[in-house]
Amino acid sequence: MDEQMAIARLQQGDISGLETLVRTYHARAVRCAFLVVHDQALALDLAQTAFVKAYERIDQFDARRPFGPWFFTMLLRDARKAAARQASHAHASRLDADGADDPIDPELNPEQLWEQREVTRAVLTALAKLSPAERAAIVQRYYLGLSEAEMAAIAGSPHGTIKWRLHAARDRLRLLLQPLIQDSEV
Repeated sequence: MDEQMAIARLQQGDISGLETLVRTYHARAVRCAFLVVHDQALALDLAQTAFVKAYERIDQFDARRPFGPWFFTMLLRDARKAAARQASHAHASRLDADGADDPIDPELNPEQLWEQREVTRAVLTALAKLSPAERAAIVQRYYLGLSEAEMAAIAGSPHGTIKWRLHAARDRLRLLLQPLIQDSEV
């Protein structure tokens, strides 16, 4: 069953369409949530909740538009809220930076694999230091591949707000990753 048929079934009250959407989007949803909240268990919960919300709110979805941006907007909104709650309860983020979900390139030698893992760990640590809104903006733009115009339309925010949020997040990441950048230039 393709995505359009799955959505049509859901809009007709047939829950069987949800299976196709879960198969299609589950892994990206968990990874997307994880990049914002830095907690694997919470990311799994957020993804599951987003699918339930999509099912409950499918009548609000315009089937002429792509499902992914609508779905990921709900997911990221909840992930930002969860990250903000985490920040208010604890000052340190928990990172699952063991790289278990990262793809391994069989062409890399052990030293290159170690370097790749160190870069991944540094980027995740830097992302954790951004605000939840900045993290969500980075995830939308660079992980989900949404354009600034799409992000603005989804958020209902002016294009300038999105540009500013991305600019601020990139500047902060650049500053946080400066030691890594300097090491790579040597």
